[in-house]
Amino acid sequence: MFCYQCQETAKGSGCEKIGVCGKQPETSNLQDLLVFVVKGVSYFSSQCTEKGIPFDKSVNRYVFESLFATITNANFDDNVFVERVSQGLAIRNDLRKLLERNGESFTDSRLPDAASWNPKSTDEYLIKALVVGILEETNEDIRSLKSLILFGLKGLAAYFEHADNLGFTDPEINVFIQSTLAKLLDKTVDATTLVTLTLETGKYGVSTMALLDKANTSTY
Repeated sequence: MFCYQCQETAKGSGCEKIGVCGKQPETSNLQDLLVFVVKGVSYFSSQCTEKGIPFDKSVNRYVFESLFATITNANFDDNVFVERVSQGLAIRNDLRKLLERNGESFTDSRLPDAASWNPKSTDEYLIKALVVGILEETNEDIRSLKSLILFGLKGLAAYFEHADNLGFTDPEINVFIQSTLAKLLDKTVDATTLVTLTLETGKYGVSTMALLDKANTSTY
């Protein structure tokens, strides 16, 4: 495992054996795998949005709920993550088929791994999880920026889920979350582009907090 998403992380650099929060290595790895799969879902959902192809709104909830589940201390149930990974793979493949029915063509070898990985069974999950975490990105500057954006999206997703549970939502926020997750799959993206995306993530974070404030004050 490697996790450094909270201020209490071991030695101020990252938890590698067990989380300071109590998170076990298998749980941490499954959370990494879930984020990987959610990026794959977002790769295709973003294309549907760009091309004006409608898809089931449950995809939006799957994405932000899954991100929220990976926040430190939010959920340590391995079975939940295994189930969410399986659900995500099915959603991702359905979105791909939807695009193909609308004239798009994809070749697995040209797709990001997150958009094409199809395990034969859940036995492969923990093996794959070992190679899809944050450290997969070797460039420290790019890794740091992508991590900052990802953690921003996780926090944004937490606020967004609470607002959504109260009946307040914003389609534009869903689009931003998914399009940004898809962009994080780009292995050629440069630091300047990621800095801009980091600032945009902050902007949407403020918008989501405003949405949650409106949801709370209107409801209670």
